[in-house]
Amino acid sequence: MTKGTQITVEKTDGIATITLNRPEKMNAYTRTMGQEIIDAMDDIDADDTVRAVIFTGAGERAFCAGADLTPEGGGQVFSDGAEVDDLSDERVRDGGGRLTLRLFESQKPLISACNGVAVGVGATMQLAMDIRLASATARYGFVFARRGIVPEAASSWFLPRIVGISQALEWCYSGRVFDAEEAKAGGLVRSIHQPQDLLHAAQGLAREIADNTSAVSVAMTRAMMWRNMTADHPMEAHKIDSRAIYRLSRGADAKEGIASFLEKRNPVYPGKVSEDMPDFYPWWEQRAYE
Repeated sequence: MTKGTQITVEKTDGIATITLNRPEKMNAYTRTMGQEIIDAMDDIDADDTVRAVIFTGAGERAFCAGADLTPEGGGQVFSDGAEVDDLSDERVRDGGGRLTLRLFESQKPLISACNGVAVGVGATMQLAMDIRLASATARYGFVFARRGIVPEAASSWFLPRIVGISQALEWCYSGRVFDAEEAKAGGLVRSIHQPQDLLHAAQGLAREIADNTSAVSVAMTRAMMWRNMTADHPMEAHKIDSRAIYRLSRGADAKEGIASFLEKRNPVYPGKVSEDMPDFYPWWEQRAYE
């Protein structure tokens, strides 16, 4: 286990667990915490042994109780705090958005195990994760209108895509805190678990990915799902699908996938995300599909 000042990171058998670690402050978010998560993600993406990532909070009360606005927490965490006239100034950028944009770029699947209160950035940071599990004690709140601000962390992009525009607007208009059952009914979370079972359930899901799938396939699938859902026409997805199938079907992982299926054994995929992604990846930067 490695320990930052405000998070811990543990890697065990292909699964990395990032724990927000300020239990005395209900894991309230600071700019330091955000940067430590970003640094941890840089390390995890570069580590081919890690196949999935779980996020949770320390203690029994909270996943993350929002931004720490106290002097101890750094005061202003939404942006740099400097007075600037040019709104394109780098110092204007929202700190939560820096974090969720980094999570969006992850090459590993991200699983949230929300173990308690998750309001403000504690809720919005989870939107950039792929699968969200909740404890029966979890509480969510997009409370920004009750604080005189607006949804941050690029949540105006993520939340409607996850739960639909009407549900997203209702939760953000009211700013009320709601329980895990409402979160599940609204499509925000996959499943609800007793507190003692939550992390085990998240680990089981991560284990299924780590033990049975190609790392390259999963990395490509994550990028394709998140990025193709905003394409103007399904033809754009078809172009990427076609190139991905063409390249990957000729690779070592596809050969192993077929062989293990025919031989009725567990696969051992040789592909590495650091070395074996198809040559047109990342297509959104290279524009190789045009």
